[in-house]
Amino acid sequence: MTSRARSTLFLLGIAALSLLGHVLVNQRYGYHRDEFPVLDDAMHLAWGYVVYPPVTPFIARVALTLFGHSLSGLRLLSTLGFSVVIVVTGLMARRLGAGLWGQALAAVAVATASIPVHNSSLFQYVTFDYLAWVLTAYFVISLLTTNDGRWWLAIGVALAFGALSKYTIGALIFGLAAGVVLTPARQHLRSRWLWLGALLALLLVLPHFYWEYRHHFISLDFLQSIHQRDVGEGRGNRAHFLVEQLMVGSNLGTIWIWLAGLWFYFFSAPGRPYRALGWMYLVPLLLFLVARGRSYYLAPAYPMLLAGGSVWVSAKVANFGAKWRGMAVAGILIFALCGAVITVRLLLPVATIHSTLWEKQIKLIGDFPDEIGWPDLVDEVARVYHSQPQTEGRVAILAGNYGEAGAINLFGPSRQLPPAISGVNTYWLRGYGDPPPETVVLVGFSRKRAERFFKEVTLAGHVSNAECVRNEESEDHPDIFIARRPRKPWPELWVELQSFG
Repeated sequence: MTSRARSTLFLLGIAALSLLGHVLVNQRYGYHRDEFPVLDDAMHLAWGYVVYPPVTPFIARVALTLFGHSLSGLRLLSTLGFSVVIVVTGLMARRLGAGLWGQALAAVAVATASIPVHNSSLFQYVTFDYLAWVLTAYFVISLLTTNDGRWWLAIGVALAFGALSKYTIGALIFGLAAGVVLTPARQHLRSRWLWLGALLALLLVLPHFYWEYRHHFISLDFLQSIHQRDVGEGRGNRAHFLVEQLMVGSNLGTIWIWLAGLWFYFFSAPGRPYRALGWMYLVPLLLFLVARGRSYYLAPAYPMLLAGGSVWVSAKVANFGAKWRGMAVAGILIFALCGAVITVRLLLPVATIHSTLWEKQIKLIGDFPDEIGWPDLVDEVARVYHSQPQTEGRVAILAGNYGEAGAINLFGPSRQLPPAISGVNTYWLRGYGDPPPETVVLVGFSRKRAERFFKEVTLAGHVSNAECVRNEESEDHPDIFIARRPRKPWPELWVELQSFG
C-alpha cells in the first residue's frame, strides 16, 4: 500500500470515529427548535426561504425520504457533512506538504474543534456553510499547487453551494478576491477559467436570486432585523468577538496550531505560494468584526489555518532527533485529545438532565433545553384544540415562534391537528388559510400580545414538560389561549403578525 493510500485510510478512520461518536449521542434529547422549520420547509421545496437559501431544506428532504421522521437519520446527514470536512482538511495538509502525521494532526484538530463539533450534532445550515468554506479552501490550495486554471470551476461550484447554504459565504468571496489581487495569484485574473468559474457560480445561484426578487428580497429584511436584535442584546461586542475567535475553530489544545497556520501562510517560505489563504481568513475576520457579526460566523475559516499550522508543526518536528521526534508527536496529539475531551463533555449531549454537567453545559451554550418538551407541548395544544366545538367555523392553531409551529406540524398529524399557522419567517408567506379562522388556539403568546390582536382571549392550557426543564416555552410564554373576534380583518391582522426570529 502506498503512503498516499495509507494516509487516506487514516483520515477516513478519524472521520469514521467522529461519525460514530456523534451517532451514539445525537438523539439523546430531542429535536432542537431550529430543526423544526427546516423540516417544514423540506415539505415545501422552493428556491428560497426567509431565513436561509434552499440547500439545507433540500438535504432535509433527502433525509425524510431515506429515514422518515427519524431524528438520528436527519442528524446523520449533518454529521456526514462534518466527516467530509475532516477528511478534506487532512487532504489540504497533504496538498500543502504534510506527511502522514501532519495530515492526521490537521484532521484531529478539526474533528475536535468546539463549534463545529457542537453544530454538527444538530441539523442546521451552518454545517453545510462550513463544508462549503472548507471545499473552497481545498480547491484554492489545489489551484495554487498545480497552477491548473480549471480548478476555478470547482471553486465556483463550492462558492455557489455556500451561497445556497448561508449568506455569510459573501465574506469568503471578498477574502478570495483580496487573496488573488494581493498575491502572485493575480496572474489568474488573465485566465478564462477564473471568469468561467465566476459565471458558473452565478448561474447556479441565479434561481435563488430570482426567488428573492419575487419576494421583494425578504431575506434582507430578516437579516437586518436579526442583526439589530443581536446588537441590542449585546451579541455584537467586538472585544468578545475577537476573544471568542480563540475557541470557535479549535479546542483548548489546538489554538496554537491555527495561530501557527497564520504564520505559515504569511511568514514562512513554504507557505508563501499559498498566501491567498491567509487573506481568505483575515478579510472575513475584519468584515465580521466591523459588521458586528456573531463569533461563530468565522468558524469555517479555521480548517485551512489548522491545515497550514499542521504543516508548519510537522516540518519543525521533523528536524528533531528520532527520540525527541516521537515524544513531540505523541505530546502534541495527546494535548489535542485532552482538549477534545473538554469539548465533548461541554458541547455534546452526553449529560443526564439536571446533572451537574448538564447545568454547566446549559450555562455555556444554552441549546440543550431547546431540545426538551416538544411532544408535551403538542399534547397540550391537542387537548385544547379538541376541546373546541368544530361547528363554530374553522379552528386554527396560531404559533408565536417557528419552534412551536414546526413541532405542531411534525407531531400534530398523529394527534389529529391541522398544520399550524404563524407570522414568523417563511410561515408568514404561507398565509392563514382559506377560509380565515373563526377561533384560534394561541400558543407562544403572552396575554398582552394576544389581546393586541383579538378582542376575546380565554386561558385554556399551560405548557410544561415531563423533565421539568426551564426553557422558552415553559418559562417565557407558557399559557395557551383560545382567541376569537380579531380586532382587524385577517388580511390586515396578518400584516401586523409578521415577525422575524
